[in-house]
Amino acid sequence: MTTGKPIKVAMLGCGTVGTEVARLLREQRHDLAARIGAPVELTGIAVRRPNKHRDAPQELLTTDSAALVESDVDVVVEVIGGIEPARGLLLSALRAGKSVVTANKALLAEHGPELYAAADASGADIYFEAAVAGAIPLLRPLRESLAGDRITRVMGIVNGTTNYILSAMSATGSGYGETLEEASRLGYAEADPTADVDGFDAASKAAILASLAFHTRVTASDVHREGIASVTAADIAAATVLNRTVKLLAICERVTGQDGAEAVSVRVHPAMIPDGHPLASVGGAFNAVFVEADAAGQLMFYGQGAGGAPTASAVLGDLVAVARNKVAGGRGPRESAYAELPVRPMGQASTRYHISLDVADRAGVLSQVAAVFAEHDVSIAAVRQEGRPTDASLVVITHAATDAALRSTVDKIAGLPVVREVVSVMRVEGEES
Repeated sequence: MTTGKPIKVAMLGCGTVGTEVARLLREQRHDLAARIGAPVELTGIAVRRPNKHRDAPQELLTTDSAALVESDVDVVVEVIGGIEPARGLLLSALRAGKSVVTANKALLAEHGPELYAAADASGADIYFEAAVAGAIPLLRPLRESLAGDRITRVMGIVNGTTNYILSAMSATGSGYGETLEEASRLGYAEADPTADVDGFDAASKAAILASLAFHTRVTASDVHREGIASVTAADIAAATVLNRTVKLLAICERVTGQDGAEAVSVRVHPAMIPDGHPLASVGGAFNAVFVEADAAGQLMFYGQGAGGAPTASAVLGDLVAVARNKVAGGRGPRESAYAELPVRPMGQASTRYHISLDVADRAGVLSQVAAVFAEHDVSIAAVRQEGRPTDASLVVITHAATDAALRSTVDKIAGLPVVREVVSVMRVEGEES
């Protein structure tokens, strides 16, 4: 039964996600009204080129996004992406007391605190479930369901394009370049895949996850970022031999220093994980996030990480929550950044390495290489050596050490006369150190 006056909604953008949001609002209007206690009325859709949006309700299209935001609406849904004009438009909405639903991970990772402050000042809501991992309910559990727990680690696959590419490389044995080309042809990669394959997209999402999990403001610039362009077919094959698989991981950790002080470590990079780890079986364009908390233990969130309909599902979930708050006169959760933990530099992060070397096939090579590891106080966990007619392959897997120590070790090894080439270097995650 609906008793409230209509909740008026303005939408900024009408691309793949926006088109689905508009469709679902129209097709599910009766159910949504019943769930909220008031009907939802989409009053306008701001786009740059109306003639490009033939599937959208033509009578709702406008090119004047500022006027739409300033009109008599209750909620602004933003699905245009990017920093500007989205930032200015959402700040205008929030300062006017209009609640915001956004899928804009880049904006939140760079200017989240500014948006949260504007929402607090006016009493408006800001919801952003669709900004990370598409349809997967992840941010709300971190903000609400686990609000009484102490989260220690969040590790996951949060970019479908890179996961598709790495999964295809593993299945076919193909190299990175040809697999990326195939992913583009099939629509799994954008025409310009830089944000995905170079890790920018995952870094923005990692910043949001770390901010929520550890009650600390983390921006994209705080996140150590490496993409997948340097991952080779040989790296994938080496992982297979060791019963591991390669994934681009977003890793957010609460860490404690030798002085007992806590800090946050946030990084995005390719890594080998054991085939038995829950994230190892996540294939194709799917996303999955593994959360560890003191009381709840280990939790896994899995599902469609992108796409029009899946992401629109998350947008509508937020819209329902915001609309219910409007009807009931309540407010959603505020920003929680009370912990103010420092962000630890990547060099101080504790990691493990898988290092593949091309070396001379003669006595004493292993001892020279091992001496460099000892010099930098990096412990070796395993070694595999294979001889060839004129040279040899040497693979070293380390125990955990600081990333700075491991990088210095690799740099020193590269200069040894007995080392022809450092073939590959990859971090190892998901195992005891």
